[in-house]
Amino acid sequence: MILGAIEAGGTKFVCGIGNEDGEVLERISIPTTTPEETMRLVVDYFKEKKVDALGVGSFGPVDLDVSSPTYGYITSTPKKHWNQYDLVGELKNHFHVPIGFDTDVNAAALGESLWGAAKSLDSCLYMTVGTGIGVGAVSEGKLVHGMLHPEMGHILVRRHGDDHFAGSCPFHGDCLEGMASGSAIEARWGKKGIELASDSSVWELEAYYLAQALVNYILVLSPKRIVIGGGVMKQEHVYPLVRKWVIQLLNGYIQHKNVEGHIDTYIVPPALGDNAGLCGALALARQAYAIKKTS
Repeated sequence: MILGAIEAGGTKFVCGIGNEDGEVLERISIPTTTPEETMRLVVDYFKEKKVDALGVGSFGPVDLDVSSPTYGYITSTPKKHWNQYDLVGELKNHFHVPIGFDTDVNAAALGESLWGAAKSLDSCLYMTVGTGIGVGAVSEGKLVHGMLHPEMGHILVRRHGDDHFAGSCPFHGDCLEGMASGSAIEARWGKKGIELASDSSVWELEAYYLAQALVNYILVLSPKRIVIGGGVMKQEHVYPLVRKWVIQLLNGYIQHKNVEGHIDTYIVPPALGDNAGLCGALALARQAYAIKKTS
């Protein structure tokens, strides 16, 4: 089976070809400019590939309600030109194959649960910490949806006593994304995270906010593994700081081996590395193909 995968990001669209086992056979990167320019290149890439299904993990917010007239749309995004854009509809104009569609972070969570750091587990959480913060979740083997889709990157966090930064989120100011995203780091410190690698105060504060979020997710969703990726987490020294703060903030309330003795294998980097999103899109394509075959 030949599957097409699209990781639709605000900076770039990563497109690839793979199979039902999550193997990425080839990939390309296309800059995210206008829908017309970007999608023309996406369509050109897949036109000769003869894929059996397509999977799309997209930046959002997106409409995942298949009964909605705007299903498959990128909806109220602040990304210029992409507001209310019919992403799935445009693909259907060119490809008459099953198309799986979800958020980029839900796709990554699915990929990691099938083939990565959460393989063999029926629940996990995937957080990406980059320009923004997004979180996807698998529970009882299924992606978490609801009225819309999880927007866990925008939960409210308790401000650190020494932090007077107003926050960078245009909607909520000092929500998690507003305090701990790559954009927030640059706005607070005046430099990109990679330029601040040796400044321990930067990363202690970063870990404090990320850990607060993880504690909330643990208490609400009780995931069996937490995977954290994204550009900010290329600073690998942040992982032990986050784990330390999670233990401290839980304060003994959750008595489980994952927290008490094995937190190093509970909160982990993506096993799929930079292919987490693309593998997740392959998983969405595989699901869409299976549903179509049985319908």
